[in-house]
Amino acid sequence: MYARKVLILAAVFLLIACLQIHAAPPADAAHTLVTVEPKKGASPEMATLRPGDVMIYQSHDKLPVAEVTPLAGQPVELYLAIDDSVGANFAQQFADLRKFVASQGANTAVGIAYMRDGTVNILQKPTTDHAAAARSLRLPLEIGGSSPYESISELLKQWPASAARHEIVMISNGIEPFGGNEYSNPEVDEAIAAAQRAVVPVFVIYAPAGGHLGHSFWRTNWAQQYLSRLSDETGGEGYNINGIDVVSWAPYLDDITLRLERQYRVAFAPKPPPKPGFVPVRASTEVPHIDLAMQDRVWVGGE
Repeated sequence: MYARKVLILAAVFLLIACLQIHAAPPADAAHTLVTVEPKKGASPEMATLRPGDVMIYQSHDKLPVAEVTPLAGQPVELYLAIDDSVGANFAQQFADLRKFVASQGANTAVGIAYMRDGTVNILQKPTTDHAAAARSLRLPLEIGGSSPYESISELLKQWPASAARHEIVMISNGIEPFGGNEYSNPEVDEAIAAAQRAVVPVFVIYAPAGGHLGHSFWRTNWAQQYLSRLSDETGGEGYNINGIDVVSWAPYLDDITLRLERQYRVAFAPKPPPKPGFVPVRASTEVPHIDLAMQDRVWVGGE
Protein backbone atom coordinates (compact mmCIF):
# COMPACT_ATOMS: atom_id res chain seq x y z
CA MET A 1 0.00 0.00 0.00
CA TYR A 2 2.81 2.36 0.96
CA ALA A 3 4.70 1.63 -2.25
CA ARG A 4 1.55 2.35 -4.26
CA LYS A 5 1.13 5.76 -2.59
CA VAL A 6 4.76 6.58 -3.33
CA LEU A 7 4.28 5.71 -6.99
CA ILE A 8 1.12 7.85 -7.18
CA LEU A 9 2.86 10.84 -5.58
CA ALA A 10 5.83 10.44 -7.92
CA ALA A 11 3.49 10.42 -10.91
CA VAL A 12 1.74 13.57 -9.68
CA PHE A 13 5.03 15.41 -9.16
CA LEU A 14 6.20 14.32 -12.64
CA LEU A 15 2.96 15.59 -14.18
CA ILE A 16 3.33 18.94 -12.40
CA ALA A 17 6.90 19.25 -13.61
CA CYS A 18 5.85 18.54 -17.20
CA LEU A 19 3.07 21.10 -17.01
CA GLN A 20 5.54 23.68 -15.71
CA ILE A 21 7.96 23.00 -18.56
CA HIS A 22 5.24 23.30 -21.22
CA ALA A 23 3.16 26.00 -19.53
CA ALA A 24 2.24 29.02 -21.62
CA PRO A 25 4.52 32.03 -21.07
CA PRO A 26 3.14 34.68 -18.70
CA ALA A 27 1.29 37.57 -20.33
CA ASP A 28 4.09 40.02 -19.49
CA ALA A 29 6.84 37.79 -20.92
CA ALA A 30 9.27 39.20 -23.46
CA HIS A 31 9.79 37.29 -26.71
CA THR A 32 12.83 37.26 -28.94
CA LEU A 33 14.46 35.16 -31.66
CA VAL A 34 17.64 33.24 -30.93
CA THR A 35 19.79 31.84 -33.74
CA VAL A 36 22.16 28.92 -33.22
CA GLU A 37 25.52 29.14 -34.95
CA PRO A 38 28.39 26.62 -34.81
CA LYS A 39 31.64 27.75 -33.26
CA LYS A 40 34.60 27.96 -35.62
CA GLY A 41 35.65 24.51 -36.75
CA ALA A 42 32.55 22.79 -35.32
CA SER A 43 30.17 20.68 -37.38
CA PRO A 44 27.17 22.60 -38.74
CA GLU A 45 24.91 19.68 -37.72
CA MET A 46 23.49 20.52 -34.29
CA ALA A 47 20.93 18.96 -31.97
CA THR A 48 17.65 20.69 -31.17
CA LEU A 49 17.85 22.94 -28.12
CA ARG A 50 15.72 22.12 -25.08
CA PRO A 51 14.25 24.67 -22.63
CA GLY A 52 17.10 24.25 -20.16
CA ASP A 53 19.73 24.84 -22.85
CA VAL A 54 19.07 28.58 -23.26
CA MET A 55 19.97 31.03 -20.52
CA ILE A 56 18.96 34.69 -20.73
CA TYR A 57 20.67 37.38 -18.67
CA GLN A 58 19.67 40.96 -17.96
CA SER A 59 22.94 42.57 -16.98
CA HIS A 60 24.30 40.01 -14.48
CA ASP A 61 20.91 38.56 -13.47
CA LYS A 62 19.75 35.24 -14.88
CA LEU A 63 16.10 35.45 -15.97
CA PRO A 64 13.42 32.73 -15.90
CA VAL A 65 12.96 31.22 -19.38
CA ALA A 66 9.37 30.15 -20.04
CA GLU A 67 9.58 28.87 -23.62
CA VAL A 68 12.14 27.69 -26.18
CA THR A 69 10.35 26.80 -29.41
CA PRO A 70 12.20 25.56 -32.53
CA LEU A 71 11.08 27.44 -35.65
CA ALA A 72 12.51 25.25 -38.40
CA GLY A 73 9.80 24.77 -41.01
CA GLN A 74 7.56 27.44 -39.46
CA PRO A 75 6.26 30.44 -41.49
CA VAL A 76 8.72 33.22 -42.34
CA GLU A 77 8.28 36.55 -44.08
CA LEU A 78 11.61 37.63 -45.52
CA TYR A 79 12.23 40.99 -47.20
CA LEU A 80 15.18 41.47 -49.52
CA ALA A 81 15.85 45.23 -49.06
CA ILE A 82 18.22 46.57 -51.72
CA ASP A 83 19.82 50.02 -51.60
CA ASP A 84 19.31 51.88 -54.88
CA SER A 85 22.67 53.60 -54.39
CA VAL A 86 24.89 50.49 -54.61
CA GLY A 87 27.26 50.38 -57.57
CA ALA A 88 27.60 48.42 -60.76
CA ASN A 89 29.34 45.48 -59.00
CA PHE A 90 25.88 44.43 -57.89
CA ALA A 91 25.23 43.07 -61.40
CA GLN A 92 27.63 40.17 -60.97
CA GLN A 93 25.63 39.01 -57.90
CA PHE A 94 22.25 39.13 -59.64
CA ALA A 95 22.12 35.43 -60.51
CA ASP A 96 23.00 34.44 -56.93
CA LEU A 97 20.21 36.63 -55.55
CA ARG A 98 17.63 35.14 -57.87
CA LYS A 99 18.79 31.64 -56.96
CA PHE A 100 18.54 32.53 -53.25
CA VAL A 101 14.95 33.75 -53.65
CA ALA A 102 13.92 30.76 -55.77
CA SER A 103 15.48 28.25 -53.35
CA GLN A 104 13.55 29.29 -50.25
CA GLY A 105 11.29 26.71 -48.68
CA ALA A 106 7.52 26.66 -49.02
CA ASN A 107 7.24 28.12 -45.51
CA THR A 108 9.11 31.29 -46.53
CA ALA A 109 7.31 34.21 -48.15
CA VAL A 110 9.79 36.53 -49.90
CA GLY A 111 9.29 40.25 -50.51
CA ILE A 112 11.41 42.57 -52.66
CA ALA A 113 11.93 46.23 -51.73
CA TYR A 114 14.30 48.95 -52.98
CA MET A 115 15.53 51.67 -50.61
CA ARG A 116 15.69 55.22 -51.93
CA ASP A 117 15.07 58.77 -50.63
CA GLY A 118 14.52 57.55 -47.07
CA THR A 119 11.59 55.34 -48.03
CA VAL A 120 10.97 51.98 -49.70
CA ASN A 121 9.65 51.00 -53.09
CA ILE A 122 8.03 47.60 -52.54
CA LEU A 123 8.03 45.75 -55.84
CA GLN A 124 6.76 42.49 -54.35
CA LYS A 125 5.02 41.96 -51.03
CA PRO A 126 5.98 38.71 -49.25
CA THR A 127 4.82 35.78 -51.34
CA THR A 128 5.49 32.06 -51.50
CA ASP A 129 5.49 32.37 -55.30
CA HIS A 130 9.27 32.55 -55.34
CA ALA A 131 9.46 32.72 -59.13
CA ALA A 132 7.35 35.90 -59.04
CA ALA A 133 9.54 37.37 -56.30
CA ALA A 134 12.70 36.58 -58.28
CA ARG A 135 11.25 38.30 -61.35
CA SER A 136 10.75 41.46 -59.27
CA LEU A 137 14.48 41.89 -58.80
CA ARG A 138 16.13 44.64 -60.86
CA LEU A 139 19.49 46.38 -60.92
CA PRO A 140 19.89 49.35 -58.54
CA LEU A 141 19.52 52.84 -60.02
CA GLU A 142 22.83 54.02 -58.45
CA ILE A 143 21.08 57.06 -56.92
CA GLY A 144 22.83 58.18 -53.74
CA GLY A 145 22.45 60.81 -51.06
CA SER A 146 19.71 59.27 -48.90
CA SER A 147 19.65 57.23 -45.70
CA PRO A 148 19.23 53.45 -45.98
CA TYR A 149 18.49 53.37 -42.24
CA GLU A 150 15.48 55.64 -42.68
CA SER A 151 14.33 53.20 -45.35
CA ILE A 152 14.65 50.24 -42.97
CA SER A 153 12.60 52.12 -40.37
CA GLU A 154 9.98 52.87 -43.01
CA LEU A 155 9.85 49.24 -44.18
CA LEU A 156 9.23 48.11 -40.60
CA LYS A 157 6.39 50.64 -40.26
CA GLN A 158 4.70 49.42 -43.45
CA TRP A 159 5.07 45.72 -42.64
CA PRO A 160 1.80 44.34 -41.22
CA ALA A 161 2.05 42.09 -38.18
CA SER A 162 1.48 38.38 -38.80
CA ALA A 163 1.93 35.00 -37.16
CA ALA A 164 5.10 34.47 -39.24
CA ARG A 165 8.44 35.66 -37.96
CA HIS A 166 9.88 38.61 -39.88
CA GLU A 167 13.44 38.82 -41.25
CA ILE A 168 15.31 41.34 -43.43
CA VAL A 169 18.26 40.79 -45.76
CA MET A 170 19.64 44.27 -46.40
CA ILE A 171 22.07 44.94 -49.27
CA SER A 172 23.60 48.38 -48.88
CA ASN A 173 26.73 50.48 -48.81
CA GLY A 174 25.58 51.71 -45.40
CA ILE A 175 26.52 55.35 -45.99
CA GLU A 176 24.52 57.66 -43.72
CA PRO A 177 24.51 61.22 -45.16
CA PHE A 178 22.59 62.77 -42.27
CA GLY A 179 23.51 63.28 -38.63
CA GLY A 180 27.01 63.16 -37.22
CA ASN A 181 29.54 60.63 -38.38
CA GLU A 182 30.15 59.09 -34.98
CA TYR A 183 29.23 55.85 -33.22
CA SER A 184 25.76 57.03 -32.20
CA ASN A 185 23.98 58.33 -35.31
CA PRO A 186 20.28 59.17 -34.86
CA GLU A 187 19.12 57.50 -38.10
CA VAL A 188 21.09 54.35 -37.36
CA ASP A 189 19.90 54.30 -33.74
CA GLU A 190 16.27 54.66 -34.85
CA ALA A 191 16.52 51.79 -37.33
CA ILE A 192 18.10 49.51 -34.72
CA ALA A 193 15.45 50.42 -32.15
CA ALA A 194 12.61 49.83 -34.64
CA ALA A 195 13.97 46.38 -35.57
CA GLN A 196 14.50 45.44 -31.93
CA ARG A 197 10.97 46.45 -30.92
CA ALA A 198 9.54 44.47 -33.84
CA VAL A 199 11.90 41.51 -33.11
CA VAL A 200 13.27 41.51 -36.67
CA PRO A 201 16.84 40.27 -37.24
CA VAL A 202 18.59 42.23 -40.01
CA PHE A 203 21.14 40.34 -42.12
CA VAL A 204 23.44 42.76 -43.92
CA ILE A 205 25.55 42.33 -47.05
CA TYR A 206 27.89 45.25 -47.70
CA ALA A 207 27.92 46.44 -51.33
CA PRO A 208 30.01 49.50 -52.33
CA ALA A 209 28.29 52.69 -53.47
CA GLY A 210 28.52 53.95 -57.00
CA GLY A 211 30.07 57.33 -57.84
CA HIS A 212 32.09 59.58 -55.53
CA LEU A 213 30.77 58.15 -52.25
CA GLY A 214 32.05 54.70 -53.21
CA HIS A 215 35.69 55.78 -52.79
CA SER A 216 35.38 58.13 -49.82
CA PHE A 217 37.32 56.24 -47.14
CA TRP A 218 35.99 58.01 -44.06
CA ARG A 219 32.38 57.63 -45.21
CA THR A 220 32.76 53.94 -46.08
CA ASN A 221 34.59 53.34 -42.79
CA TRP A 222 31.67 54.71 -40.77
CA ALA A 223 29.20 52.97 -43.10
CA GLN A 224 30.71 49.57 -42.41
CA GLN A 225 30.56 50.22 -38.66
CA TYR A 226 26.91 51.24 -38.90
CA LEU A 227 25.99 48.14 -40.88
CA SER A 228 27.87 45.97 -38.38
CA ARG A 229 25.97 47.59 -35.51
CA LEU A 230 22.61 47.09 -37.24
CA SER A 231 23.19 43.39 -37.89
CA ASP A 232 24.81 42.58 -34.56
CA GLU A 233 22.43 44.50 -32.29
CA THR A 234 19.30 43.06 -33.96
CA GLY A 235 20.49 39.44 -33.80
CA GLY A 236 21.29 39.15 -37.51
CA GLU A 237 24.68 38.72 -39.19
CA GLY A 238 26.96 40.96 -41.26
CA TYR A 239 28.67 39.79 -44.45
CA ASN A 240 31.51 41.37 -46.43
CA ILE A 241 31.58 44.20 -43.86
CA ASN A 242 35.32 44.62 -44.49
CA GLY A 243 34.53 45.56 -48.10
CA ILE A 244 36.68 42.95 -49.80
CA ASP A 245 35.70 42.47 -53.44
CA VAL A 246 34.32 38.91 -53.63
CA VAL A 247 33.36 36.91 -56.70
CA SER A 248 30.07 35.61 -55.32
CA TRP A 249 27.63 36.28 -52.48
CA ALA A 250 26.38 32.69 -52.66
CA PRO A 251 28.18 31.61 -49.43
CA TYR A 252 26.59 34.53 -47.55
CA LEU A 253 23.13 33.76 -48.89
CA ASP A 254 23.52 30.04 -48.12
CA ASP A 255 24.49 30.92 -44.55
CA ILE A 256 21.39 33.10 -44.15
CA THR A 257 19.21 30.20 -45.35
CA LEU A 258 20.81 27.90 -42.77
CA ARG A 259 20.32 30.45 -39.99
CA LEU A 260 16.62 30.73 -40.74
CA GLU A 261 16.34 26.99 -40.01
CA ARG A 262 18.27 27.32 -36.73
CA GLN A 263 16.10 29.88 -35.01
CA TYR A 264 14.10 29.56 -31.81
CA ARG A 265 11.42 31.71 -30.25
CA VAL A 266 12.37 32.32 -26.62
CA ALA A 267 10.02 33.74 -24.00
CA PHE A 268 11.43 35.00 -20.71
CA ALA A 269 10.54 37.26 -17.83
CA PRO A 270 12.72 40.40 -17.72
CA LYS A 271 12.93 42.70 -14.74
CA PRO A 272 10.76 45.71 -15.70
CA PRO A 273 12.38 49.16 -15.86
CA PRO A 274 10.86 52.12 -13.95
CA LYS A 275 8.97 53.06 -17.12
CA PRO A 276 8.45 51.34 -20.48
CA GLY A 277 11.69 51.04 -22.41
CA PHE A 278 14.55 48.83 -23.50
CA VAL A 279 16.46 46.54 -21.15
CA PRO A 280 19.82 44.94 -22.07
CA VAL A 281 19.78 41.16 -22.50
CA ARG A 282 22.10 38.43 -23.72
CA ALA A 283 21.78 34.73 -24.43
CA SER A 284 24.14 31.99 -23.33
CA THR A 285 24.28 28.21 -23.45
CA GLU A 286 26.35 25.39 -22.02
CA VAL A 287 25.74 23.20 -25.06
CA PRO A 288 29.21 22.58 -26.54
CA HIS A 289 30.40 23.84 -29.92
CA ILE A 290 27.64 26.42 -30.50
CA ASP A 291 26.97 30.11 -29.91
CA LEU A 292 23.65 31.92 -29.66
CA ALA A 293 22.92 35.15 -31.52
CA MET A 294 20.07 37.47 -30.53
CA GLN A 295 19.24 41.16 -30.27
CA ASP A 296 21.08 42.85 -27.41
CA ARG A 297 18.04 44.49 -25.81
CA VAL A 298 14.26 44.02 -25.69
CA TRP A 299 11.37 46.42 -25.13
CA VAL A 300 9.54 45.98 -21.84
CA GLY A 301 6.31 47.74 -20.91
CA GLY A 302 3.51 49.44 -22.82
CA GLU A 303 3.58 51.16 -26.18
